[in-house]
Amino acid sequence: MTTTLKALVLGCSLKKSPAPSSSELLGREVLTALADHDVDGELLRVVDHDVRFGVTTDEGDGDAWPTIREKILAAQILVIATPIWLGQPSSVCKMVLERLDAELSETDDQGRLLTYGKVAAVAVVGNEDGAHHVTAEVYQALNDVGFSLAASGGTYWVGEAMQGVDYDQAGPKPDTTGKATATLAANTAHLARLLQAQPYPAG
Repeated sequence: MTTTLKALVLGCSLKKSPAPSSSELLGREVLTALADHDVDGELLRVVDHDVRFGVTTDEGDGDAWPTIREKILAAQILVIATPIWLGQPSSVCKMVLERLDAELSETDDQGRLLTYGKVAAVAVVGNEDGAHHVTAEVYQALNDVGFSLAASGGTYWVGEAMQGVDYDQAGPKPDTTGKATATLAANTAHLARLLQAQPYPAG
C-alpha cells in the first residue's frame, strides 16, 4: 500500500488574493501532478499572511511565519512557486528563503536538521528570461537549509521578452512545461518516499 504524502506550495506572488497569479497557477498544476503520485497538498499565497522580515522561526508581534512553518514541517514536500522580477526571484520568495535560514539552528534529537528528509521543488513563471537563474538561486538556498532536490525538480514558463502575456493569460500551454511539471512531480514524490523509508544518518 502506497503511503499518502503531504505537499505544501508557497506561492510567492506579489499580489494578494483574489488577484490572478501565474505563479499560483503553475503551483496548482504541480499539486495536480503530485496527486497522481498519492500526494495531498495545499497552496498558500504568502502575501495573504502577515509574514515579517527576519531570520528566526518567530519574529513575534503577530508574525504569521510560525503557522506557515508548522505546515512546512508537517509536509514531506515543499514547492516554491515564484514569478521572475528583474531577472530575480520575487521579493516574497527571498523573504521566505530568509525565514528558512532559521532552520539551520533547529535539529532533532540525533542532530539532524528538521528539514532533512524533506524534498523541495521549484516552479517559476515570467514574461522575460531568467527561469534558469531563478531556479538555481532558489535551489541553492533550499539545499543549504537542508532540503533535498530530486532530479529535474523544477518547472517553468517564460513568455517572450517585453510582451505582456502572462502564464495565466496564455493560450494552450506549451507541452514542454507540462512534461517538466509531470517529471518534477514523479521524481519529487519518489525521492520523498525513499527518504521517508530510509532517513539521512544522524549528524
